[in-house]
Amino acid sequence: MNAHGWVTTTLILLPLGGALLVNSAILALAAAVFYRAGHVEVAELRDAHRLLAPLLGSRGAATVFAIALLAAGQSATLTGTMAGQVVMTGFLRVRLRPWARRLLTRGFAIVPALAVAAWAGDHGTSDLLVASQVILSLQLPFAVLPLLWLTADRARMGALATPRWMTALGWGCAAVIVGVNGYLIAVMARGG
Repeated sequence: MNAHGWVTTTLILLPLGGALLVNSAILALAAAVFYRAGHVEVAELRDAHRLLAPLLGSRGAATVFAIALLAAGQSATLTGTMAGQVVMTGFLRVRLRPWARRLLTRGFAIVPALAVAAWAGDHGTSDLLVASQVILSLQLPFAVLPLLWLTADRARMGALATPRWMTALGWGCAAVIVGVNGYLIAVMARGG
């Protein structure tokens, strides 16, 4: 892999790794603080923000939580923007100046969210957040499975094909994702 490939890979992996760490920390915090304290009624982010300070005994806890959410959002935005740029330039062969390409790809992410926030207010924004996570969860297998298949294909990828051990690990993760989604769909279908 040449120097440009390493730089591109690093620029993609850093935000994804950051998002993984921040989101894992948020989930661990929720499990440790809210569930253990008996606050199972926390259903929205604004509830979590209000309950953090009294439970942790620190007024800065809510601020740290807000910074973590901001970091997770920025990480997701960077990753989405880079993915949009790769699709536009590599697959669609749309050549734009970098500032125009960034404006277009970020606009596709921000404009719908701003429209919902302006139209429906706080409650609509919370519903949009939950709906977006459900949609992302359900569409993830449709992105991951072809990606695993194509990147492991030595005829297409040549020397850049994913090693067998990594492909096996990827298929294992994909099986977990599909299994969890199937379980959630079954629970929702039963009305639970």
